[in-house]
Amino acid sequence: MTDIELSAVHARNPRSSTELATPVAGSSAAASVADASLNKEAVVGAAPASEGSISGVDPPSTAASASTPASRLLGRIQFATLCWTLFLAGWNDGTTGPLLPRIQTVYHLGFTLVSLIFIFNCLGFVIGAAANVWLTDRLGFGKVMVLGGAVQIIGYVLEASAPPFPVFVLGYLLNGFGIALQDAGANGYVAAMKENTSTKMGVLHAIYGVGAFAAPLVATQFANMHFWSFHYIISLGIAVANAILLGAVFRFKDQESCLTAIGQAPTHDENEVAGGKYKQIFRLRALHLFAFFILIYVGVEVTLGGWIVTYVKDLRGGGSNSGYIASGFFGGLTLGRVGLLWVNKKVGEHRVVFIYGVIAIALELIIWLVPSLIGGGVAISLVGVLLGPIYPIVINHAARVLPPWLLSGCIGWIAGFGQAGSAFLPFLTGALAGKVGIKSLQPLVVSMMGLMIGLWALVPGGSPRRAD
Repeated sequence: MTDIELSAVHARNPRSSTELATPVAGSSAAASVADASLNKEAVVGAAPASEGSISGVDPPSTAASASTPASRLLGRIQFATLCWTLFLAGWNDGTTGPLLPRIQTVYHLGFTLVSLIFIFNCLGFVIGAAANVWLTDRLGFGKVMVLGGAVQIIGYVLEASAPPFPVFVLGYLLNGFGIALQDAGANGYVAAMKENTSTKMGVLHAIYGVGAFAAPLVATQFANMHFWSFHYIISLGIAVANAILLGAVFRFKDQESCLTAIGQAPTHDENEVAGGKYKQIFRLRALHLFAFFILIYVGVEVTLGGWIVTYVKDLRGGGSNSGYIASGFFGGLTLGRVGLLWVNKKVGEHRVVFIYGVIAIALELIIWLVPSLIGGGVAISLVGVLLGPIYPIVINHAARVLPPWLLSGCIGWIAGFGQAGSAFLPFLTGALAGKVGIKSLQPLVVSMMGLMIGLWALVPGGSPRRAD
């Protein structure tokens, strides 16, 4: 009987010391029956963590005891690399809004046709989300992340040359596919971490906000230049650095190997459920509620960041620098994800989403009904502050509610499928604007925020699966 088996029996039904006194091979503490009876807990505790797979009983986490200065440093490097990946995702989402009026002018497109950018982006996200679990099971986390980065590089190469519009939107499809794989992997990996998960998730998505904040500052300048598409060369440079970092840090290994390298022992064997993973994942009602909530949330977020510039120019008399309003929105998003962490913990993450949602709707009504350029700019920044914390809260909450052995696949689907909202709702906005004008933006956003609150009311409350 192995050491782990002995500890499991002892925990269920303590016996006399003589029954548990069998010496353990290779253990310095098992010198005699008498010594073992006095020190059996020390002997059991000395068993290697890897023996847990023999017994069929999930061993307790040994993340803390296995941690070394080198593994902690590697963990920080891994987290920083994933933050860079999310920075690129934010940069990508923040780019389109300021460039949209210029793209319409260059390609001579109306609202409906230019919105094909978003629909092809959406198609890429959906394909990436659907393929993520299958690809990760067969290739492993590290290879899938690098694959996503490589596909994104191809997308930016196509966009940077300002090709014919059909080729240009193909670049958006490839970008959507690549981002879906990386977004799913990054969220799943951080959700699987056992130390300070909520804080790390908040920081991870705050970095997304930094990217989305920085991109309009640069894109607004390029929108007024002859070589407007050269903005995508900067995006290409960030994407190349991202792919190199992902390959160098995660070394094309699977998620369990990467987590073990930072001192976190696996708590389950994913291969045991790999065969029926799709079936198990998609039977979870909570999974679909989370996924549709994130789809609407991301759609609202990117719709505001993408179309608010056009809205301000057409209806509020904004000038060529209106693109900076998008930076104000994404800057608020970043601030909210870090600055409101203490509010989330004090009020409760499940409850606070309702509060943020209701106040954000009130601010959107101000933007809609009060014809003020400055007031609207301030209000949209405050909406960003309130929407900011919601995404990491949802991912944290999903990690508490969903089965831990399916967590990576579930988080991957939620993040990947939800990212399709960043294309679907902006496309819907463009289609409506082509019919009735850009004034349709605010009614659509307010109604989608109301739907978000309704979906969140259906999400199970749950209880923390682990303490931060």
